[in-house]
Amino acid sequence: MNVKTEAAPQKATPTVGLLVTCLVDVFRPQVGFAAVRLLEDAGCRVAVPETQTCCGQPAFNSGARADAKAIAKQVVETFEGFDYVVGPSGSCISTLRCHYPELLADEAEWRQRAEAFAGRCHELMRFLTDVMGVERVTAQYAARATYHDSCSGLRELGIRHQPRNLLASVQGLALRELEDSDACCGFGGTFCVKYPEISERMVSDKVAGIQAVDAEVLLGGDLGCLLNIGGRLRRLGSPVRVFHAAEVLADMTDGPAIGEPEK
Repeated sequence: MNVKTEAAPQKATPTVGLLVTCLVDVFRPQVGFAAVRLLEDAGCRVAVPETQTCCGQPAFNSGARADAKAIAKQVVETFEGFDYVVGPSGSCISTLRCHYPELLADEAEWRQRAEAFAGRCHELMRFLTDVMGVERVTAQYAARATYHDSCSGLRELGIRHQPRNLLASVQGLALRELEDSDACCGFGGTFCVKYPEISERMVSDKVAGIQAVDAEVLLGGDLGCLLNIGGRLRRLGSPVRVFHAAEVLADMTDGPAIGEPEK
């Protein structure tokens, strides 16, 4: 089913370079297809550069600054020609938007390019609402759902009301607010590898919150968080299904949820 968004009139068709992200590419390509559908229905011309690579966040967070700088330069060069760079991940986009200027600050030419580039980078939900003026979609999904706010999207990009406003327009979806929805799920990239016991306790608290609101579906905007929480739900035998918010907004929930086997 084609989903149509209601957006404010635009003077010209903006060109958008879609940053697919590593996790989406490897584990959940459908999130990328959903992002393309939403962006095109909002009036954008979307391209997915084949030369794109990782945003460099793992290297940056691990202190491998030389590797992170090389990746950052490659990403800037790949996406520099687009009006906007959009990705379905707050953590990846916050790397481009908040950390590239810092990372390349010691090289004058690259600092200027990184600063200009950062201003055109947006997380998908924020871009649809705050830039393109999308107020609602025509998607349908009957379920009791709750929403998890990822750390980077919330704290570095100010993403909170945008996905909720769009999800409120989905016919049949009853969104129940998760207690401590802004608490970390314990993923944190390499954090869950370095501190597995702490990570497990954090994600277990998140699962308890989901159960407390009797949600049938967990939604979010970062695949890393969703894979982490979904994995814990499956290990506990929970029937709660997990989707990226873009999949629900784009009416792409007919297939398996995140972590479910292909039929």
